[in-house]
Amino acid sequence: MNRLLQNILTGIFCTILFMSISANAQQHDSTIDRILSNIQHEQVKKIIADPNHYRCQVIYTQIDRNEKGAPRFTHHRFNVDSNLYFNPASMVKMPLAFLSLEKLNEMKIAGVNKYSHMAFDSSHEKQVAMKNDSSAKNFKPSIAQFIRRAMLISENDPYNRMYQFVGQERANRKLIEKGYASSRITRQFMGYTEDQNRHTNGIRFFDDEGKLVYHQQPAYNRDSIRFPSTILIGDKHINRNDELVDGPFDFTRHNNISLDDMRQMLQAVIYPSSVPKHQRFNMTETDRLFMLRYMSQYPSETPYPNYDSSIFYDSYVKFFFQDSTHSIPAHIRVFNKVGWAYGFLTDVSYVMDTKNNIDYMLSATVYVNSDGVINDSKYDEESMGFPFFRELGKAVYQYELQRPRLHQPPLKIKGLEYEKRDPLDKRPTIKMADN
Repeated sequence: MNRLLQNILTGIFCTILFMSISANAQQHDSTIDRILSNIQHEQVKKIIADPNHYRCQVIYTQIDRNEKGAPRFTHHRFNVDSNLYFNPASMVKMPLAFLSLEKLNEMKIAGVNKYSHMAFDSSHEKQVAMKNDSSAKNFKPSIAQFIRRAMLISENDPYNRMYQFVGQERANRKLIEKGYASSRITRQFMGYTEDQNRHTNGIRFFDDEGKLVYHQQPAYNRDSIRFPSTILIGDKHINRNDELVDGPFDFTRHNNISLDDMRQMLQAVIYPSSVPKHQRFNMTETDRLFMLRYMSQYPSETPYPNYDSSIFYDSYVKFFFQDSTHSIPAHIRVFNKVGWAYGFLTDVSYVMDTKNNIDYMLSATVYVNSDGVINDSKYDEESMGFPFFRELGKAVYQYELQRPRLHQPPLKIKGLEYEKRDPLDKRPTIKMADN
């Protein structure tokens, strides 16, 4: 055996050994074990005791700073396994929003930006045209309004429209190029076939006077998509014809992103310089602040869309801070995205407390479906899922309050400001949304 081949094989062996050691270490993290041991909720304790059954994964990220205020990240993992599939559901709206702002920035077409009026054509079978958006101040669709709707209460159609704008091919290529290797975004929330999802609508951009500025042609993704070995979950499922089928549900060709990749994507937007350059999203600082505003602003603060805050309350999509009050203290901001479908619940969050000068990241996913039937809309979200996030969020927050830090500078994201509703605004509020 020549020396070059020997060195290659030695390197491969060391890499495999390191990965094996790292994987084992992830299962026995003393910090997160200590935090979880403080949770006394009986149903949540069941999840913690049998994480594989509940497909439970948790990443708690401590943030410490040096004397100059530069952050350092330490990740504590519980049962994290990229091969333990969970359905990301609405989590895919986060990278599509990032990629939408990136594409706008890279197009460099005068008059085309996140506020530009858009019209979506019906260019292929079952596609749905869109020319108006009643939730917007000007009643016109735009990337800005799609981001608001997707982040504030996790509406579904804005995701479809961003998917159509970015395109299936570009979305997957870009995420893989950035190193988010687990990413596979293949489906809109439209009930389309696999081939129909490869087609995206023609889109026209207009200026404020209604003059056509740019026409994006309909597209078709010819790239092959690599799917893993079969992913079957559940004992029975409801099929497209609303029939109960004896056998598991096939998630093989559904969307997928690992918890670690989603956590890294969020970190790349909160603290861009903390991740390698190739993992960042190429958006302007103005667009980044816009993104952060609507990831952390509450429905009660937002004039457009004018959501009914008694239904879409402030903690509606803040799983780690949901409680009976439906409110979050004014000194806490949660920058996050959640997803829930098929009994899977996920939240990837960055939490900033400006009163106590603490910040951290917390990401988790869990599967709660005791009857084993997929797609029947009967899941254990209220009894197990939401309590899991609430108790985990509370335990980590209390731990953070007591955790010593060598340097604790005042926390503030420069340039980030929030909106306020006009108390005299008498417009009807939005009480229903597809999310």
